[in-house]
Amino acid sequence: AIMLVSPAMAHASNEAAEYWFNPSVSLRLDDDTWMRLETAQRFRSEADGRPDTYFAHFWLNQAVSRNVTLSGALERRINDGASNETRSIQQLSTRHGLLRTRLRFEQRFVDNADNIGLRVRPRLGVAVPLSQDRPLQFRSDAELFVTLRSTSDGGDTGLTGLRTQIGMAYEINPRLTLSAAYLRQQDFRASGRDTIGHAPVIGIDFSL
Repeated sequence: AIMLVSPAMAHASNEAAEYWFNPSVSLRLDDDTWMRLETAQRFRSEADGRPDTYFAHFWLNQAVSRNVTLSGALERRINDGASNETRSIQQLSTRHGLLRTRLRFEQRFVDNADNIGLRVRPRLGVAVPLSQDRPLQFRSDAELFVTLRSTSDGGDTGLTGLRTQIGMAYEINPRLTLSAAYLRQQDFRASGRDTIGHAPVIGIDFSL
């Protein structure tokens, strides 16, 4: 992540603070299949120039082995004062000891946009347990945003973003997990200033 960020930091950028809140609820259908409703509220400062965002996506997850999960989702995203968006998502997640990988493919349907956007988001991270009696975890990851087709004619393609985060998660009981993290989101611009957001992220995950 540091190697990827460093070249971009040499260019001028707009930086602003944000606040993200991510509550979610999961329901197991059997030992290998579960549904998940994930929501998010992303609040940004007026100086950022980007709208506040609210979204919800519904996931269906299938464990195909002990360490591999296939998922699909539909998402609706509301942007305050900007065009809204619907996404369809396919995802492959894996676990390798402390390592976590995720490969996400998105189709983006932005209201009144020129094209259906296509984007790939590979992510690599770690999850390190810090206790045995209460499952306390250290988590960190880096995620690339690779745009295959922009939603607007002439829009940027290729590597268009990098998201990194670092934080902790605490399992209060088997049904409830709380998490807190610091997130840095950088949107790369082919012309003009990059946009960088810094956000505390608070997560609540409840299992029925």
